[in-house]
Parts: sequence; structure tokens; C-alpha cells
Amino acid sequence: MENKRSCVSVRHISKSFGKHQVLEDINLDIYEGEIFGLLGPSGAGKTTLVKQLSGLDTPTSGENYIFQEKMPDLKLINRIGYMAQSDALYEELSAKENLQFFAELYGLKGTKQSQRIKEVMKLVQLLDHINKPISTYSGGMKRRLSLAIALLHEPEILILDEPTVGIDPVLRKSIWGAFYELKQQGTTLIVTTHVMDEADKCDRLGLIREGKLIAVGTPQQLKEETKTTSIEDAFLAYGGA
Repeated sequence: MENKRSCVSVRHISKSFGKHQVLEDINLDIYEGEIFGLLGPSGAGKTTLVKQLSGLDTPTSGENYIFQEKMPDLKLINRIGYMAQSDALYEELSAKENLQFFAELYGLKGTKQSQRIKEVMKLVQLLDHINKPISTYSGGMKRRLSLAIALLHEPEILILDEPTVGIDPVLRKSIWGAFYELKQQGTTLIVTTHVMDEADKCDRLGLIREGKLIAVGTPQQLKEETKTTSIEDAFLAYGGA
């Protein structure tokens, strides 16, 4: 990764809500074209960090840079795709209408709009359900539609907060297939997860515990450094739990 260019730089980031410290002095570089995983239990601070990277939140202290520009920066919004943990969808509209609404926000119009809608729905395997109202969608289908929306404007950085929660194993595999495809096209993916086998699929991992980044490296490096055979054991070795 040494010859890779950093597209995300996190510098001395701390975040507190009142007296409760959620992030503590986080330093991190994420490189262009890699799948970077943030692994940690619920409440570790993963969502707080990715919200800042997507421009939806600001740190109490420290600075986040995307493409060498300090966040939040409205100019960068179109270069970032963000999929939140909870699906922000209009239930009474069809999937297609939801996609059209978000496409308009990104300035996608006409042929380009219909072309992208078709492409992203094909990628998440929902093309056959495009005209159905969201109220008839299962939880897993909603997650996939949220992913399709995050991909609409072909972002250079895709930030995914627990993207496969509530998705069955077979579909999860195909969604990771889509992630690898995006990576091949040069997209940088930042994925938060607490699922150990997903962590193994990332190029590099940042292990987060109680708001602190306790280790960064490839899954293999982390296992070697802790003389363990699984990411779970490596995490426990670093965390001292």
C-alpha cells in the first residue's frame, strides 16, 4: 500500500457528546481503491467516525480531510456516496420513484438518469422489483435499495455503515461481489461492520474499541502480530478483553 495515494486522512479526531467521549484521538489514512473496514462492537464509535467522513457531522477536535480538502465541504458531496445504518426511503413511493428523487438531487437527468437507475438496480439484483412500492419490500431489499441509491452518482468514495445487516448469507456474498467490482473500477470503500467474516474480506482494517483505534493493518498482518488465527481473536488480543 506504500505507493498508494491517501484519499482520506483523519487527524487527531476526538468527539464528545456532553461528558461522553465517543472518539479519542483517532489518526488514520485510507488509500485510493481499497476496501477499508472499521471493525468494532456496537457503540465503539464507528458510525460517529463515518458520519464525519461523509460530511454529516463534525469533530469536537481534530480534522478530517477527503481528497486533501477539509471536511465538511459541500464541493465534495458529489464525490462521496453514503449509506446510513437506517434506510432513509420514502415508503409510499416505488423503488424507481425513490431512485429518481435521489438522482435529481445529484443532478442526474434524462437518459443518464434512467441508465444509472437500471445499472444500480441490476447490481443489487432488484431490477425485477423496480416498480413495487417500498412498503412491500423486505428489510434486506431496503438495504440493497439504499446501496443502489448511494451508488447512483458513481462516487469515488463509498461509505457504508453496516451495509449487510439483515441480509441473508447468499445475498451478502453477492453484495460483497459488487463491492469487489466497484473496487476494480477504482472506487474506495469504507465499510463498518461487527461481523468477523466480513472483516476478513477487507484489504485493511481499523479496529475500534471504546472510541479508540487500537490497531490498523491487513487482516493477515493483524493475525500475525497477535499470533492468532482469526480476526476475532486478534481483536480480543489488541483490546485486552
